[in-house]
Amino acid sequence: MIYVGTSGFSYDDWVGPFYPEGLAPYLWLSYYARHFKACELNFTYYRQPDRSTLKGLARRVPKGFLFTVKAYQGITHSREATDADFREFLAGIEPLAQEGKLGCILAQFPYSFAPSQENREYLKALRGKMADFPLVIEFRNARWLTKETFDFLRENDLGFCCVDEPPLKGLIPPIAEATSNVAYVRFHGRNKEKWWEHEEAWERYDYTYSREELEEWVPKIGYLQEKAGVVFAFANNHWRGQAVDTARLLRDLLREEGYQVA
Repeated sequence: MIYVGTSGFSYDDWVGPFYPEGLAPYLWLSYYARHFKACELNFTYYRQPDRSTLKGLARRVPKGFLFTVKAYQGITHSREATDADFREFLAGIEPLAQEGKLGCILAQFPYSFAPSQENREYLKALRGKMADFPLVIEFRNARWLTKETFDFLRENDLGFCCVDEPPLKGLIPPIAEATSNVAYVRFHGRNKEKWWEHEEAWERYDYTYSREELEEWVPKIGYLQEKAGVVFAFANNHWRGQAVDTARLLRDLLREEGYQVA
């Protein structure tokens, strides 16, 4: 099965482009779930997930809907998380698992996280701490793209996050690879002018994909489905609802080619 959705759902600037004017923010997720069957939660990167909050989210979506959860930044960026921090994170997302609505955890590492024995050991330790859940790794540094890395990920049951992002030196190119039974794709947009230099964070993700650009991914996602079985594809070009249009178009293109999309 292929699940297509967006990275996040709670954006004020989606009112108008996606959410109807006057719709209470509490109802945004229920409205979103009428259009998509999966969503990547990224607020869990900025703050630890709260059990009651995620329990509430799980109850606002129908059976068959899946969330993926982005790992807390203390785990992936500062990498100073204590055992207590890990327990807090896992306890926070547990309601999603209990409801059968947790697809996987996404651990996105910064560009500075380069391949080294120390960092591979950190990934192994991370796998051990999150052993009860599917775990996908997103690298930002292209130096990770080696056979050694893919073998390492497979040996440790770690998924590889494929990305579509600007064609800039050092970034991950748009390759398709699956290293576990969960494959993952994130569409960040190709705004190379604003990727490294921007005043506001959203500027990096201000990009509208063309039909031709998304068509490039249709056979790649088909390949991922063959290799992994389950594929998550999320649009992260979220400024003013562009991600919604990206996800809808990608879903249509996949269905046109006969792929089973939730």
